[in-house]
Amino acid sequence: MSTAAEALVLLRHLIQTPSFSREEGGTADILMQFMAQQGVQAHRLGHNVWAANQHWKNGLPVLLLNSHHDTVRPHAAWTRDPFGAELEGDTLYGLGSNDAGGALVALLMTFLHYHTRQDLPWNLLFAASAEEEISGRNGIELLLPVLGPIDLGIVGEPTQMQMAIAEKGLLVLDCTARGKAGHAARNEGINALYQAIDDINWFRTYQFDRQSDFLGPVKMTVTQIQAGSQHNVVPDTCTFVVDVRTNEYYSNQAIYEEICAHVTCEVKARSFRLNSSRLPEDHPLVQRGISLGRTVYGSPTTSDQALMPFPTLKMGPGDSARSHTADEYLLVTELEAGIGLYIELLDGLRL
Repeated sequence: MSTAAEALVLLRHLIQTPSFSREEGGTADILMQFMAQQGVQAHRLGHNVWAANQHWKNGLPVLLLNSHHDTVRPHAAWTRDPFGAELEGDTLYGLGSNDAGGALVALLMTFLHYHTRQDLPWNLLFAASAEEEISGRNGIELLLPVLGPIDLGIVGEPTQMQMAIAEKGLLVLDCTARGKAGHAARNEGINALYQAIDDINWFRTYQFDRQSDFLGPVKMTVTQIQAGSQHNVVPDTCTFVVDVRTNEYYSNQAIYEEICAHVTCEVKARSFRLNSSRLPEDHPLVQRGISLGRTVYGSPTTSDQALMPFPTLKMGPGDSARSHTADEYLLVTELEAGIGLYIELLDGLRL
């Protein structure tokens, strides 16, 4: 069986096995079994699966190939069986086919291509991580300390095999404006909803100074609001949620501190973990990709890349526009081309 045919069989098997975030045990089993059949000594931590190249040499730089095997849950608009792995001509339908089964399988096949090589200029790790779709703490964040120092990572996500050399970070804020309850019919109380309006307008209009040529400005969006208990009571509390997408010029902590200096409401960050990233255009991996006709861009979506404290590139077969959509699909030719391009990208790469 050819590499491409083997990859397609594996991908269909993964699609047919539900792997919602925190429930990836079945696909972890499949990956462990497949790698054992290929002669690879794989390891497992929770629902994360990983392996190293056979001829590991101390002192060489370490390159990580990573993608995730969890999926979101299918929504009601699906017209096909999300787990059917239906193949119609060049099109493979199924939940997780595009995000990120194609990238996961293509990276695994790339890892197998190099697994037994004795002349590699770098050590190679492959990691299939869990909980990416929920930015869970038992995914790549749990696994990275076990993997040890890493010099460079390729994160498999659907990018049409173009190179996302920058990725926006994510900061979610829970904000609370406080007033004083009173009767709506009389001129009493302090309306917390009115208190919140000024801060909400600040979030709507404020511009951070530094804009990225790839990621644009920091973007802040108020997405949820809640106030009041009944029509005739002036609300004493108003809560709202702000979604903040950061660029590489600011850490999430720095963004938070600047926000707190400008608004009057109480602001609590759910996490500071998901920071923005940027790989320089003169990096050898980026230059190698450009020589192969790949383009560079900045990605507005967050991935496990945000949890990696080392240089990373996001790249993979498929199209981000198909992710989390009904009747998600991947083209078989995209899978085949992805394997080939990953291998071309790494051939001759020096770190």
